Amino acid sequence: MDPRYVSLADNIVSHSTNLQKDEKALIHAFDVPEQITLALIRAVRGRGAIPFVLLENSRIGRECVLGGTDVQFETALSWEMERMKSMDAYLALRGSANVFENSDLPQEDMKKAIKILKPVLDWRVKKTKWCVLRWPTSSMAQQAKMSTEAFENFFFDACCMDYSRMTEGMTALESRMREAEDVRITGPGTDLTFSLKGINAVACGGTHNIPDGEVFSCPVRDSVEGTITYNADTIYQGTSFSDICLKFSAGKIVEATASSNEEKLTEILDSDEGARFIGEFAIGFNPIIREPMLDILFDEKIAGSFHFTPGQAYEEANNGNQSQVHWDMVNIQRPEYGGGEIWFDGELIRKDGEFQHEDLAKLNTEYLLGDS
Repeated sequence: MDPRYVSLADNIVSHSTNLQKDEKALIHAFDVPEQITLALIRAVRGRGAIPFVLLENSRIGRECVLGGTDVQFETALSWEMERMKSMDAYLALRGSANVFENSDLPQEDMKKAIKILKPVLDWRVKKTKWCVLRWPTSSMAQQAKMSTEAFENFFFDACCMDYSRMTEGMTALESRMREAEDVRITGPGTDLTFSLKGINAVACGGTHNIPDGEVFSCPVRDSVEGTITYNADTIYQGTSFSDICLKFSAGKIVEATASSNEEKLTEILDSDEGARFIGEFAIGFNPIIREPMLDILFDEKIAGSFHFTPGQAYEEANNGNQSQVHWDMVNIQRPEYGGGEIWFDGELIRKDGEFQHEDLAKLNTEYLLGDS
């Protein structure tokens, strides 16, 4: 077995989920090699915990959603909810031979499945120790415009890095975000203001997603004003979008444009009332991830980026926004992407992707990849 599989599995059960003796862990494997699933089973047992396995295939999953009925999804909800409620931890590995597999699913079918099955997701997020990660495939290597071998090396470097090196800087940024009231973000096509007053902030260093490297909070629901232009392409519900630009008034998205699939963009934002309000603001700083690759678990952690997310807020940093949508859209502020600034209460926090204060400097790439 590839020793990197063993290292990654050990990282998931120890650092990410800290499994304890007799805890039940559901391993949810989507289109991944059996070797990594075996490695995870062994790692779970190595902690004295109890492994359970659910195998899934993206093409079969697509077929089940296509034309699915309320009765079908409600029946699935009953047994999937029962299974999730019996678990202490959820470990998901998600591969894909084709990231556009769901691109031609009717929007109504997708909305129906997501809405009915959402309680399972909510229980998993709120009630279990969980970790979700992608798996390197040839399809992902193509998205990243890399050879398969180079992408695999990049993947394991990003996923198995020493996340403890982020701790000090993350703690400082978490504190600053928690204490901040007024935020302003500027950059090409972007001039955005909002409030974080009274909203929590959460540092993420490999405990839920791998790869990781972000601190997230959430705007006061009605406080967002201005315009944001995202410079990283995004995939949502199997469809790709480029050059998304959102305009806000009193917190609501009042205008949304894109250079591709604009009609689908509007459909998603009209899924429910909450989809046109923001549910997350996060700053990313993983030093190994530098370019977008149409995979949000990687793209939202890009060094020098932030994401501003239409849809549901997380319980840990909550503005009350409820939606079946949670769409992380990414803007990169490093100089080669046009630069940009983030201000908290009139104080410059980050400029052109570099943190400006001594207590935050340990989140800059030079430190995170350095020896000292």
